[in-house]
Amino acid sequence: MPEDQGDQTPVGIDVSVPHPARLYDYYLGGKDNFPADRAAAERVLDAAPEARLMARENRRFLVRAARFLAAECGVRQFLDIGTGIPTSPNLHEIVQDVAPASRIVYTDNDRLVLAYARALLTSTPDGVTAYLDADLRHVDRILSAPEVTETLDFTRPVGLFLVAILHFITDEENPGTIVKSLLDALPEGSYLVLSHATADLRPTAAEDVVSTYRSAAMALTLRAKAEIASFFDGTDLLDPGLVQVPTWRPTDELPPGHEDVWIYGGVGHVARQTVR
Repeated sequence: MPEDQGDQTPVGIDVSVPHPARLYDYYLGGKDNFPADRAAAERVLDAAPEARLMARENRRFLVRAARFLAAECGVRQFLDIGTGIPTSPNLHEIVQDVAPASRIVYTDNDRLVLAYARALLTSTPDGVTAYLDADLRHVDRILSAPEVTETLDFTRPVGLFLVAILHFITDEENPGTIVKSLLDALPEGSYLVLSHATADLRPTAAEDVVSTYRSAAMALTLRAKAEIASFFDGTDLLDPGLVQVPTWRPTDELPPGHEDVWIYGGVGHVARQTVR
């Protein structure tokens, strides 16, 4: 179990309230979490012991998708919204290993993420990494922020990463409109990398996990596969389509229990400009 952070708590962060990014860090075995996060995470693990595997496989999906875009699709610009606490290999490490001049903007709205991002997300000399403190719900702010406009050239393809973030957006907050607004801003030839938890595969465990998150004042909305697929409208979904994340272009043997990973993931290609 991670050590208590004690006096290492960053100023201005209420560690008495669990935060999804810190729960995710705990599932991954990180140490950037606090007692309230660990207590909530353990309740989740009681309901769904596969949560650790799900976090690891979601992370591996991000790694494979990022390398695919950089190595096989020639993408050199990336916008990662809902970054979470830095976990190596980070997106910029993956893509700059392929193409050192790649440019990356990370976006999140948690102060702990901000503190670690500024310290750890260091670019290669040829590339650029920037960090924006912003909420996915505020698309206009993200797209107009200097951190984005001065780092990314929206006349050239961009890899947009929305990995394990949309299930923290409620239906009332219109996640489909959020994704469409982001896609509308991307030029032809861009890509959408998206993963999302579902209740399709383990409905009882999923219901318990949702209840645990909500009891800790964290909204969690699990969606059916068809609902998740709708986020790719306006893109061409690449093979193998929208699948459980361990099975998206695996590079090694699938882990034991992979069939219990209730997260879908996919990559869509913006083959034409989306039209309102």
